[in-house]
Amino acid sequence: MAEHSSRTAVIAALAGNLLIALTKGIAAAISGSSAMLSEAVHSVVDSGNEILLLYGQHRAAKRPDRMHPLGYGREIYFWSFVVALLIFAFGAGVSIYEGVKHIQHPEPMTRPLVNYVVYGFSALFEGTSWYFGWSAFQRVRGDKALFAAVHASKDPPSFMVLFEDSAALVGLAIAAAATALSTHLHRPWMDGAGSVLIGLVLAVIAILLARESKGLLIGERAQPELAKSIQEIAEREPGVTAVEGILTSQLGPDQVIANVGLDFDDKLRTPDIERIIGHLETELRKKHPDLFRVFVRPHPDMFQGEPGLLDVGPD
Repeated sequence: MAEHSSRTAVIAALAGNLLIALTKGIAAAISGSSAMLSEAVHSVVDSGNEILLLYGQHRAAKRPDRMHPLGYGREIYFWSFVVALLIFAFGAGVSIYEGVKHIQHPEPMTRPLVNYVVYGFSALFEGTSWYFGWSAFQRVRGDKALFAAVHASKDPPSFMVLFEDSAALVGLAIAAAATALSTHLHRPWMDGAGSVLIGLVLAVIAILLARESKGLLIGERAQPELAKSIQEIAEREPGVTAVEGILTSQLGPDQVIANVGLDFDDKLRTPDIERIIGHLETELRKKHPDLFRVFVRPHPDMFQGEPGLLDVGPD
């Protein structure tokens, strides 16, 4: 359900950004506004980003094969990281470059009314896209604070679209203010300053998204609540005397692998241990369908008394 919601949000954002990019590009050509050109570039980059996110979701859904026995789930994390780099390099970089160039060589804006009309329609389109992004994020947010939910999320598209649209709305407000100041105060360089501010906003968003995507890409544990639940279920199994260690790793938004170390009753025979392991795996997958692979490791007696590694506790 969460993955379907994030896909819907990405598609909605893509449709909106394509229309907005075309409108802004025409307006920038007519008015000669640097801030409007930055906004057009921003929308083009956002459209490309949504296409990459959709491609990443498609690739992540591929079934495991001989070369990739654990599947392709982390492809969505790779493409999310690429999107963050594109926002920084093209969105922020081009906006700041255009702004600095316009400050150094300011040119009076022509037909500013065209800009205001475009800002209004763009705000409507971006606001609609933002609503879809916010709705998708709320479904996975729970009762967490905004940034805590972003840090805990294992589905980057669910918050990347929201952050992109939020940056777009802030950028529209900056561009409109820059246009107004530039024309009313007869200071053409202020239009370029607005473009620089838009670039800085995009740079901050890109760094935040890159940080979150990187953690998932290199291998991040699943939610601590999952490890606690695995421990509780394992401890209820007859013949299991202790849970010596649990390690989890997030392979994708809805794919987790878990390595569980168990200490069994010494009186058990090998067939009994095999039966317990099989039943435990069935019970774990019944309660947690996102457990893509479960590896149960009998814990040797020689390690008894040493602390096990439980994948629980605060981040």
